[in-house]
Amino acid sequence: MPMTPAAKAQLQIHACVLLWGFTAILGKLITLPALPLVWWRMLLVVVALALVPRVWRGLRAMSPRLALAYCGIGALVALHWLTFYGSIKLSNASVGATCIALATPMTALLEPWLARRPFSVRDVLLGIAVLPGVVLVVGGVPADMRLGIAIGAISALMVALFGSLNKRMVEHGDPLTVTALELGAGALLLTVLAPLMPLLFPAFAGDLLVMPSLRDAGYLLALALACTLLPFALSLVALRHMSAFAAQLAVNLEPVYAIVLAILLLNEQRELTPQFYLGVAIILAAVLVYPLMGRPKKLEHPEVLATSEAKGAAK
Repeated sequence: MPMTPAAKAQLQIHACVLLWGFTAILGKLITLPALPLVWWRMLLVVVALALVPRVWRGLRAMSPRLALAYCGIGALVALHWLTFYGSIKLSNASVGATCIALATPMTALLEPWLARRPFSVRDVLLGIAVLPGVVLVVGGVPADMRLGIAIGAISALMVALFGSLNKRMVEHGDPLTVTALELGAGALLLTVLAPLMPLLFPAFAGDLLVMPSLRDAGYLLALALACTLLPFALSLVALRHMSAFAAQLAVNLEPVYAIVLAILLLNEQRELTPQFYLGVAIILAAVLVYPLMGRPKKLEHPEVLATSEAKGAAK
């Protein structure tokens, strides 16, 4: 029996989430501060897309007003990644990734307003169901990681904003062109913020002109190409058949993948308590229940979860 488009979309988005699960691990392994880390990630993706003729054709066909709107969304993407990796640096990979689950209730409230779709009580209730899990996760980490959790919550808000805005705006733009515009604008914003960051948030600051070490350069290439461009292309196909909220709820599995990878690669299980695992289990339950509560309606236009890492599809 052939797979329905909705079922295929679910498999595709979960494949993206698995790849995004590595972004937290790579963010912890890369020794650069948050600002240069995100700047290099965006720059590498933009350089790769600049080699694709389709991107330039899409740019020529796009109106200046639409291009400017995508650039504005790109600024939110840059702030999301900056706070996401800042959260990881201030806590650890597992906690930083788990905080993104807060984007679920935020998206449930913001998407109907920003994307101009009907308000869904079901989405809000499932979004709220995630919150006890997040509370347990927060209570299961050392006190010195609480600042990282606060920064992670801000990152989740950025996800909810740009994911919902991309749903509304992306229908008339070529996906690769949209990605190049958003990430290019994000890299430009970070370039402007770089001299101010030591005053605004010293923990994120770093010199953009210093070349990464060979080890960091390898990790940055993997982050940009394998964990950004590849899942981006796959997510664009999946998101033609699901809402931004449904996709974001699936992205809540990213902490599970990130936690497993952190245990295997970073030995972070020493910092995790049973309370932490219980919180993650609640988040996972909400993800599994959502597809059983009704078949999502087919969208009239394709949408992007735009650069969410979460994490991260440009996304």
